[in-house]
Amino acid sequence: MPSAKSPAEKYEGFTAEERAAMKEHAHERKKTAARRGSSRAEKEAAAEQDVLAKIAEMPEADRVLAERIHAIVKTAAPGLAPKLWYGMPAYAKDGKVVCHFQSAQKFTSRYATLGFSDQAALDEGTMWPTAYALTELTAADEPLISALVKKAAG
Repeated sequence: MPSAKSPAEKYEGFTAEERAAMKEHAHERKKTAARRGSSRAEKEAAAEQDVLAKIAEMPEADRVLAERIHAIVKTAAPGLAPKLWYGMPAYAKDGKVVCHFQSAQKFTSRYATLGFSDQAALDEGTMWPTAYALTELTAADEPLISALVKKAAG
């Protein structure tokens, strides 16, 4: 009778999507390093252009959501700096990601996600959500997202 494989033997490595995200992250870090001599304003403008370019590459349904999320974040928390994070539009405070948009296409999910890192000031009680599934954005959703982003930014 064959023996059962241990969990270590069953591991097949990262998925193609995970490997692609890691490659994007390495590329982002190289771009950031290449901008080291630039002024802060130039770095921020370049980072925002990178985010807008990534959003423009998304399939239409995700692009529409990402464009609205980008606008909401810029309005609700102008102190958060746009940047790419593992190939996703993200928004950082003091260089640390506070929130990010993950398109459904990123990991072949059935919905896009608005996620918050542990840097987000969303702590409430002993349990709180750190990600929200998005299938569309309605007029009623936008104030809720705006309030979340404001709170997360501190």
